[in-house]
Amino acid sequence: MSLQNTPASERVHIAFFGRRNAGKSSLINAVTGQELSVVSDVKGTTTDPVYKTMELLPIGPVVIIDTPGYDDEGDLGELRVKKTRQVLNRTDCGILVVDATVGMGECEKALVALFEERKIPYLTVYNKSDVVPAERQNGLSSDGKESGTTATGTDKQIPLYVSAGNGTGINELKECIGALLHTEEEKRRLIGDKIAPGDVAVLVVPIDEAAPKGRLILPQQQTIRDILDAEGMPLVVKDTGLSGAFSALERSPAMVITDSQVFGKVAKLVPSEVPLTSFSILMARYKGFLSTAVEGVRTLENLQDGDKILISEGCTHHRQCGDIGTVKLPAMIRKFTGKEPEFVFTSGKDFPEDLTGIRLVIHCGGCMLTERELTYRKKTAEDERVPFTNYGIAMAHMNGILARSVAMFPEVAELLR
Repeated sequence: MSLQNTPASERVHIAFFGRRNAGKSSLINAVTGQELSVVSDVKGTTTDPVYKTMELLPIGPVVIIDTPGYDDEGDLGELRVKKTRQVLNRTDCGILVVDATVGMGECEKALVALFEERKIPYLTVYNKSDVVPAERQNGLSSDGKESGTTATGTDKQIPLYVSAGNGTGINELKECIGALLHTEEEKRRLIGDKIAPGDVAVLVVPIDEAAPKGRLILPQQQTIRDILDAEGMPLVVKDTGLSGAFSALERSPAMVITDSQVFGKVAKLVPSEVPLTSFSILMARYKGFLSTAVEGVRTLENLQDGDKILISEGCTHHRQCGDIGTVKLPAMIRKFTGKEPEFVFTSGKDFPEDLTGIRLVIHCGGCMLTERELTYRKKTAEDERVPFTNYGIAMAHMNGILARSVAMFPEVAELLR
């Protein structure tokens, strides 16, 4: 997969924040070397977050986000500020742009507090430094801390003075962003760490009315790639071809990975000694919330009529008549519990900040969301003591095969003993 084909969920999200007319858009254009954002002397030119996927050297594939001014006013301004706060949920690296002719104010300090509260690595950058005398630049930061810290607040950095107008300090800013992101820990594996060279992994991929035309969905593509990276051999079949695949193999596969929609059917066909799991379970592991999802699914055992269940998808797509989130999953829950819960649905970037009244959150695998955004959604539920699980875990539980589905992950399987 080329850098330009890297999915947005796997790209580093770099967001620029600050007050209106601090020069955020101009700075983005200078950093990227492209006219990505509209520039104007009029305050509030950027009215909605603007996302642009690109390759930014020396960092690699990124998503650059331009945000509205955090000091916006009025009813529309409040909505824009709310959208800016939502961008924080998916930000891997924050760039606080300070107007060097004004300096740090309450607006900037409020953003610093949000960065530190959410543990977002960030840099503070004084823009328009070309119109500020050098002897004044050392006094731009009121207490020293705002000049740029990591999310821990312990690694004080040299203040960054740049000019989007004449290009001063732009290369240094890109190097600092790269250095800050370099400290992030390496991503988890989907399944490659459980594959030995030469192992065969059978992947069960149903092709029905909900399947995208001419391609596989992202978790299936990523799983295939991770197996190949581990020198394994992925064998991809439809659910109707699973029995034939076992007959054709000279030895049992190392594991079977299935789409959650056919979990029950596949479990009956796969011998008990062959490890079985799902793409959705692997995504929960990859995004770092598998243990939380296994613990949260127990709530299904105690549902009552009228309990409100939030079913949330990370992407937006045209709903099919047999849609898994809005049709199949609710039907399974009704049958499993014998109750009539109330279902609430969200998709894409929409996720409620207030979960009052929600009994359980069931999320998709999150392949289109960054780990940071999924972590935010999970934490939102945890803060309000709302159990959080995902499609694959819920379906495995309702099919009575959850313990088998997580058996290859001992630290998670222990939670079910």
